[in-house]
Amino acid sequence: MVSPSLIAAEFTCLERVVQQVSGADWLHLDVMDAHFVPNLTFGPLGVRAVRKLTRQPLDVHLMMTHPHHYLRAFQEAGADWLTVHVESQAPFPRVLEEIRTLGMRSGIALNPETPVERVLPLLPYVDLVLVMSVHPGFSGQSFIPEVLQKVREFRAYRESHHTQFLISIDGGINQDTASLAVRAGVDVLVAGSYVFQDAQPAERVRALQQLFSLNP
Repeated sequence: MVSPSLIAAEFTCLERVVQQVSGADWLHLDVMDAHFVPNLTFGPLGVRAVRKLTRQPLDVHLMMTHPHHYLRAFQEAGADWLTVHVESQAPFPRVLEEIRTLGMRSGIALNPETPVERVLPLLPYVDLVLVMSVHPGFSGQSFIPEVLQKVREFRAYRESHHTQFLISIDGGINQDTASLAVRAGVDVLVAGSYVFQDAQPAERVRALQQLFSLNP
């Protein structure tokens, strides 16, 4: 699946942006609190605005120190998938269970320097693992290829434990890095600048989607 990251889009024409990527599988929304990361984006109101424009699943990524205080707010705003960082101060695994109780799919994200072992105890409580391939907080960074080993480890764990969580990757995704990620075993490509800095975002989305059929 391909989940265009709206942080790289032009928010002053949000309706047009959403229409341009209507063929995408999901839409990715980065929520930053200016504490967990230095940048500040939007909160539930931003998610609600996107929800009004599309029926596509909303893949909401909370880069927040205290995401557990806002779970219901994002659920009411229309989030379908809600991902929190293992490096946050959320009470795990309770927060992941609460996300599911609220009717959303739960995700856990880990930064490039965070080892896989820190996430393993939480895998029974998640529907998605988000591997950050850049340092969170800003779009347009270069892909960190070393994180592909984490993708391989999560895929091996999933196969050996017969679990069903999806593996997503976010940061520095373009045609070349996406191909590497798909071959490593990801299920979801989050792409921002690569999609929205092109005059034809829909074509970029289709190009990324085709990688999954080329690398089954």
